[in-house]
Parts: sequence; structure tokens; C-alpha cells
Amino acid sequence: MPRGWHTEPMRDLARLPKAHLHLHFTGSMRLSTLADLAARHGIRLPAVLLDDDPLHVPADERGWFRFQRLYDAARACVRGEDDMRRVVAEAVEDDAAEGSGRLEIQVDPTSYAPFVGGLTPALEIVLDAAREASAATGVDVGVVVAASRMRHPLDARTLARLAVRHAGDGPGEVVGFGLSNDERRGDTEAFGAAFAIARRAGLVTVPHGGELLGPAHVEEVLEHLRPDRLGHGVRSAEDPRVLDRVVAEGVALEVCPASNVSLGVYPADQDVPLRALVAAGARVALGADDPLLFRSRLLDQYETARTVHGFDDAELAALARSSIEASRASDDVRARLLRGVDAWLAQEPGLTAAS
Repeated sequence: MPRGWHTEPMRDLARLPKAHLHLHFTGSMRLSTLADLAARHGIRLPAVLLDDDPLHVPADERGWFRFQRLYDAARACVRGEDDMRRVVAEAVEDDAAEGSGRLEIQVDPTSYAPFVGGLTPALEIVLDAAREASAATGVDVGVVVAASRMRHPLDARTLARLAVRHAGDGPGEVVGFGLSNDERRGDTEAFGAAFAIARRAGLVTVPHGGELLGPAHVEEVLEHLRPDRLGHGVRSAEDPRVLDRVVAEGVALEVCPASNVSLGVYPADQDVPLRALVAAGARVALGADDPLLFRSRLLDQYETARTVHGFDDAELAALARSSIEASRASDDVRARLLRGVDAWLAQEPGLTAAS
């Protein structure tokens, strides 16, 4: 029986202050919003995008192609400024309801640029919407600009320079630079120049790595992109030497258990090596990645840590602290959220799972 389960009173995880560091713009969309935007723009969507079941694909190139085709179909429904603002506002509202005090939402403005007059307007719409959502909800919202492995590394440099122009740690400012899409594509080293631009400006560097590919790819990313955080990084658990290096270099891992299972990396929730990563000393920040497709939001990741991996409330509080400490929130915001975690843990717990 997992440690902590049925033995200790449990607190409400929705009230646990936490930072959400791995959420993609399109993938954050509500299912109802996707359906509404598709109807408004006369777009016919694959039926699987609108059902209630989480995506499940094999962890091979065919599986990724299916995932990417569905993601692209959803992204094609976001066709202008109003749509973009709605996606941001609703993502922040949903995070607020789940106890997030800090959200760092990731966006590649390239896909939306044609509808709003270019890369700069596309990014500035997201930033402005993030500022408005922060004011409306109290969630501190930063933005991570992400390049794609499917495009030329020079495009990544363009995005890095754009990100730098809007850098800051306040609501609606760019806090980081990432690299997303299929880890098996592109030359990791070739993206190093873009990351150097971001790093010199003080942006947090957050490339994807170590989900679709194993520990050797984690080392490749560490070597060439020098990340502050690693999007996923979960497969570093397969090689103790690589995991030790991740820990020694202070690289935080944005672990998204639902994503790992939906993309076929692990057969089931219990196979995700969450406890092994934490036991090794890794800084772990749970994330939802693409809840639109995986049907699992941030709170679900914490519930899985509790019910599947047996994390007790003290351990769940430690995960929340880790996420806050790994964020690029301002010192004041970080201190406030950490005080909130302490207060959550100090409060009287509720009913046990057995009652």
C-alpha cells in the first residue's frame, strides 16, 4: 500500500498554493471553447478532439504524428486577437480555481502571427491578456516564448530576440525561452545560439527533453542548451548518473505525468518515476502540459501524486514549494506563495480517504 494512503488526514489540494510552469497556450484551451471557436470559424474538427476521453498514442513517430495533427487542428481554431485573449483568460481562471498562484504559460507566436499582423503583435496580445488575467484573478502570470524543433534554428534566434525585448518578472512579461515539439527532430546543438541570446538577457531557459527520448538526450540538452529547467526530463530516472548530473546542476524538472501516459512513454500512472526523481533530490514542478488533449489539469497531477504514488500532505507541500522555487516569479510573489504553502500544511486536515 502506498505510503500515506488511508492512514493520514488529507487537506484540500485545490487550496495548496502552487506554481504551474509547464502549460502550452493552445493545449490549455477548454474543450467547450474549442468547440465554440470551431463552430464560429466553420472548422470541422476530428471527433476525437471533442470527446471526453484522454488521448492515448504509442511512443513512436506515428503516435507523435497523430498527437501533432490533433494539436494543429485545435490551434487552427485560434484565429485572431479575441480568440487569443479568451484562451489566456480562461487558462488563468482555471489555474486560479486549482490553487495556482503563479502560471508561466508557454507560447510560440509564429502560428498566430498571420492573423494579427506579425510575431510582435501576436506576442504582445498574449502579454497584455496575461496582465489583465493577473489583475482579474490574482494569479501572477509570466510568459515563456518557445521555438519549435520543426523549424530552422534561425527562427529560434528571431524568437529569442523578441522574447528578450519583453523580458521581466512582473505579470504579463516574458520570463523564459523554450524549445518544444518532437525531441527526435532537429539538431539540439544548432539551437544553442538562440538559448545563449535568452540566457544573456536573464531569461530562464526551459527546453523540452527527456520524455520521448531517454537519458542520452537529457545529457545532450544539458550540454548544448544549458537549461535552468527541463520540460519533462522524466526519463533521466533511467540512468542514475544522468539524474545525478541533473540534480548537481540544479536543473528543475517540469514533470507532467498525464502527458507521459497519454503519449505512451509509460503504460500507466504508477509507472511514471515521480517518487524516484524526488528521492534522488531532483527539483520537481508538476505540470499539465496540454490538458485539452490529455483531459488532465494541474490539480489532477497532484491528485495522482497523492493517490497513485502515495505522497502524503507534507510531500505534496514539498512538491508545491519546489514548483514555486523553480518559477521566475518575483521575490515578493515567491515569498507570499511559500508562506501560503506553510499555512496550508499547518491547517487542520480534513477527512481521510478511508472515511
